[in-house]
Amino acid sequence: MKQFISKRELARHAHVSYSTFQRYLRSRRDVLDRFGISPCAKKLPGYVAKYLMEDYCIDYSEE
Repeated sequence: MKQFISKRELARHAHVSYSTFQRYLRSRRDVLDRFGISPCAKKLPGYVAKYLMEDYCIDYSEE
């Protein structure tokens, strides 16, 4: 897994639009706060992305 993953890339792997993915992240604001991630962050650290992929059942295979 990459060190940082963009929110757009995660949205693409989830097969949803970026705006839909942003709405999903707003519902997980408490989790992002615990990780110390700003809602405005464009890229997410790998450990946060891994948590979100497991939580949202995103199949991420690097291309």
